[in-house]
Amino acid sequence: MKTENKFEKNAVDAIVIGAGFAGLYMLHRLRLQGMRVRVFEAGDGVGGTWYWNCYPGARCDVESMQYSYSFSEEIQQAWIWSERYPRQDEILKYINHVADHLDLRRDIQFNTRVTQGEFQSTSNTWNVQTSDGQTHTARFLITATGCLSASRVPDVPGLNDFKGQWFHTGQWPKKPVDFKGKRVGVIGTGSSGIQIIPMIAKEAKELVVFQRTPNFSIPAWNRPLSIAEQDAWKLNYAEYRQRARNSRSGILYDYSTRATSDVSNEEREAEYERRWAKGGANYTHAFNDIFTNRESNDLAAEFVRNKIRSIVKDPAVADRLTPKDHAIGTKRICVDSDYYKTFNNENVKLVDIRATPLEAISPQGIQTSDANYELDCIVFATGYDAVTGALERLNLKGEKGQNLKDEWTSGPRTYLGLMSVGFPNLFFITGPGSPSILTNVVVSIEQHVDWIARCIQHMNAIQKSKIQAQAPAQEAWVQRVNDLAKNTLFPASASWYMGANVPGKPRVFLPFLGGLGTYTEICEQVISDGYRGFDFPSSL
Repeated sequence: MKTENKFEKNAVDAIVIGAGFAGLYMLHRLRLQGMRVRVFEAGDGVGGTWYWNCYPGARCDVESMQYSYSFSEEIQQAWIWSERYPRQDEILKYINHVADHLDLRRDIQFNTRVTQGEFQSTSNTWNVQTSDGQTHTARFLITATGCLSASRVPDVPGLNDFKGQWFHTGQWPKKPVDFKGKRVGVIGTGSSGIQIIPMIAKEAKELVVFQRTPNFSIPAWNRPLSIAEQDAWKLNYAEYRQRARNSRSGILYDYSTRATSDVSNEEREAEYERRWAKGGANYTHAFNDIFTNRESNDLAAEFVRNKIRSIVKDPAVADRLTPKDHAIGTKRICVDSDYYKTFNNENVKLVDIRATPLEAISPQGIQTSDANYELDCIVFATGYDAVTGALERLNLKGEKGQNLKDEWTSGPRTYLGLMSVGFPNLFFITGPGSPSILTNVVVSIEQHVDWIARCIQHMNAIQKSKIQAQAPAQEAWVQRVNDLAKNTLFPASASWYMGANVPGKPRVFLPFLGGLGTYTEICEQVISDGYRGFDFPSSL
């Protein structure tokens, strides 16, 4: 049952943008501190990524027992998952349960987008305009917009003339889409494409997959999750959660301490096979130099290439599906259920649009440089303007009237991924320059939300109305993020980690590569040093 939102006044202590995992926990934390909080959410329900991405096959690539909040012992002990990797609908059910359990909806205004925010230097507050024509005021503005929420439809000529239906995986209809007996085209073979393609293939009369760049994918080997397994995990939740927080990725992977060259060829192949059989992104941690040594990476990649060749019956199709242009793991490693096997189906066709570029969408379908494909439906699995896209669309203006998007034309600049110089009292949850998309994002969210809540509590205790990042601290942090990336294989890949999927977007590595545990230690040391790198120039 939905709770109607009735806000008597347009002035609150904090405004939070987004009601996904980040926004809900931020609301809860600030309410515990006695603050008046308002959350604006574009959708008509909570869930964020898991509200919008309800396409067939949508599933998390982090295991269920780890992809959940840890702040409430009651919730984590009571909730029961059904599978090893949680489906979209089950995650959404979980998030709704949390919202209801904590009575969060009364402070959320749904169906409302933030259209502009501007910092007021005279009052040290933010004026925020929303899509319903209202203006709201708050001391603090906190973005919980998500790193993968600004879905991107390519600028393809003729889309408006297409006579059939078209969809984007990141803006999927709430009612089921019927593909039975239809000719369907899917553009994109990233994570969402790899999840939706096998599902559509089960229904469609004909499925044509348009691929520009093949991606590495590891089988999920998904299965039901027994109550006994969950109970055993819950007995040790405190220990597991702490280990995850101290890890590189916020996930309890099996991180190897050996380099590839430390073992024999037979041992190496056996380790790859063991991890393939276990499934999931844990594969890329088989040896500790896979992300830094190209020769080691090539060996890990070739094992997966051979698996693809063994699964896909047609050698020509297998060759097109085999990644050759990037190091494994430097584009987001995918986790799948029967993805490669799907291309053995007679109703599935693979088109390499790098060899034969997509030229236009006609009223009847898709036109490439060498063929016309008649289609009833087109699905764009073309991803997002990752990490920065949703933030730049908010039209946020700082203390001198400068726009955040303009300040980031050469790439995002933040201190700790938490704040940006010139934008006081504006906090980012999992912003650029933080570990964010390289981690179990729920763990990163909790770390960021806790830090922000403690910072605001500190400001209230010392009677300060304004916090801002120092320029030298920001420049040093940006340099550190860049230097970490340069020592790995990541920058050599044209990935969305680098903004390479968006034409004109600056090519900079967006997340912090030092690991979540290291990042958390840095943030804690910043607090211990009296919030080093931040200023509190104004009193209440």
